[in-house]
Amino acid sequence: MTVRVPELAPALGRLIVPRRTEPLWIPLDDIADELATRVIELGGEARRLTAEAAPQDRVLDALGRTDWLAAWEHAVRRTADRVADALDDQIERIGKAVRMPRRKRRLRKLTSAERRSLTARLSAGGAEFVKALDDLARVSSKVRGEETAGGVDDETHHAWQDALQTAARRLEAAWLALEDAIRTERKRWDPELTALAQWRPSLWPVLVTGAIGAGALLWLGLILGGYVDAPVWLAQLLHF
Repeated sequence: MTVRVPELAPALGRLIVPRRTEPLWIPLDDIADELATRVIELGGEARRLTAEAAPQDRVLDALGRTDWLAAWEHAVRRTADRVADALDDQIERIGKAVRMPRRKRRLRKLTSAERRSLTARLSAGGAEFVKALDDLARVSSKVRGEETAGGVDDETHHAWQDALQTAARRLEAAWLALEDAIRTERKRWDPELTALAQWRPSLWPVLVTGAIGAGALLWLGLILGGYVDAPVWLAQLLHF
């Protein structure tokens, strides 16, 4: 039996057609489209190989765990970079508005470690998707074994098709979990951004400078008034 690749687009659901009650605080539809397109391309490549009567190993490899996972991880990295860059932009904008020095603004931005932690938090919702890919890999191995033994039976073939569609549905769920994580991430940073907006320059440098200036003026006034002897260098300068 030649394996038949099922349509994956319907199982991707809201990954293709978003249905949100409110927009996300950063645009992500282009990343979602890229992810869905990649999965559909994998299915198209597998159908092309089937139509060309290519070995079934190649068909199974075209829809294997590696390419699915690579597509998901690429989408997560792009999303994490966009979130981190958006937060850095807000920190820069708010910092400038309150006249925070450039060095202090730079220290407030996300570090490499914080960016890695952000990526990990956003990817956490993909656990069930990864589990579905593991199931797909096991069923694919069974298909390979039966093919080697003489042919794939209907039950194994349907199990493989179901595993593909399940992986697509779990990918949709993983993406929705990622969107929820982005909303949570925004709330996580709200206190930091609020504190930044309330930042004010320290007054002690101004006070110290003013006190020194006032003291110098008082001292000079006492010298000019004859109440205090002028030091030699000042007397020479003023021709006393």
